[in-house]
Amino acid sequence: MFKLFKKSYAEKDLAIFRFLSRNKLFESLTDEELEEFLPYLHKRQYKENEVVFFANDPSNALYIIKNGIVSLNIDVKEHMEKLAVLRNGKLFGDNAILENTKRVYTALVISESAELYVIPKINLLQIMEDEVQIKAKLMGALAEEYSDYVQNLFKAYQTEYGFFDINMIYNNNS
Repeated sequence: MFKLFKKSYAEKDLAIFRFLSRNKLFESLTDEELEEFLPYLHKRQYKENEVVFFANDPSNALYIIKNGIVSLNIDVKEHMEKLAVLRNGKLFGDNAILENTKRVYTALVISESAELYVIPKINLLQIMEDEVQIKAKLMGALAEEYSDYVQNLFKAYQTEYGFFDINMIYNNNS
């Protein structure tokens, strides 16, 4: 359907659209599609060393760092190994757009404080159920992201002949 007039948005909404679009998951969405997420975009404050979520927790939300630094870590025997360090604008917890998923890593705030945008899983799934075009774009972006992770895993494994630094998988996508 052809629209004669394009909807106009407040500058604060446009700023949020630009912010969201910096992430692969949202980069192909139009302003009209991004608008669907506005009512469900909640800000949450975290303090240093506060855990956002633990590995094996249910994947109940998607997170985007407004400001601060978050470390993604996996448990390896008695210690945690760092997968990635994410800063302003980066997204994590993207498996929340899939049903019945659990976290594969622990997310920990490592800056003095952090402000995160949180989109609850229930709202993500509802948007995707109501808006098939948005679902297709999100699932395509997630598939590309996961393909990149697998390619980086194989590349790291081949380069190091079985002994490699696991953070190479995530850091090549940052």
